Amino acid sequence: MLTSIMVIGIIAVMKKTNPSFLNGVPELLVLRLLAAREMYGYQIVEEIRTRTGEALSFGEGCIYPYLHYLEAEKQVSSQRREVEGRNRNYYKLTARGRKRLEELTTEWKRVTTGVTQLMGVQHA
Repeated sequence: MLTSIMVIGIIAVMKKTNPSFLNGVPELLVLRLLAAREMYGYQIVEEIRTRTGEALSFGEGCIYPYLHYLEAEKQVSSQRREVEGRNRNYYKLTARGRKRLEELTTEWKRVTTGVTQLMGVQHA
């Protein structure tokens, strides 16, 4: 008869999610990546994860709506291609998207400078 169970080696891990103050950051990152080259959605998701050292992880459910929005706003354009037997939408930045990227980059630098100044303040 079993009277007790001892659990050994099981650790509960909570998946970290991105904090709410990152609203708008996916748009900036998507535009930045597409400024360098054409990419498809899942490729963008993986590139963000990899290039941020997994500090940021936006799933497809976050990135695809941004891509659709950016396409509706004519900031990106897409082209469907068959690659290795799979159909994928490849996205590229338009002139309007480059302008938006410049605006967002300027705003990001302003905000991060302010936060860095505040966070760097030492109190006695």
